[in-house]
Amino acid sequence: MMEKIRAIMTEKVESCTLLDNIFEVAVKMKELNVGAIPIINEDKLVGVITDRDIVVRGVAEKHPGSTKVEDIMSNTLITVSPDTSSKEAAKLMAEHQIRRLPVVEDDKLIGIVSLGDFAIHELTDDQAKEALTEISEPSYNGVQH
Repeated sequence: MMEKIRAIMTEKVESCTLLDNIFEVAVKMKELNVGAIPIINEDKLVGVITDRDIVVRGVAEKHPGSTKVEDIMSNTLITVSPDTSSKEAAKLMAEHQIRRLPVVEDDKLIGIVSLGDFAIHELTDDQAKEALTEISEPSYNGVQH
């Protein structure tokens, strides 16, 4: 029986809105120790902002911390539905090298699934395990991103 994302996702999702600026997003990332935060507008997922977005599209382009998230967030969204299988979700994460995958139903953000969620729910599927190992390899100075 293939496990559905609904069973392993985290329902309480920390997110920011289009009213937040990139400084506020960065502070939230630091507090939560995450590298990506979903951006919502009236419950609908409209983007995701990553620590890399802040560095590359924000700091490197000399945008101040007061810059609106809209200006630097990624609108190309990789999401899953609650009925996606955990195997499929793991494959997506590996393909796109992402650690957190928003779970969306009718455009609404209803949860998030992260690499840790898979680890807790013992993946028996070797392919999925392999996919996740690829992403979770520590990179430079052992800092995970």
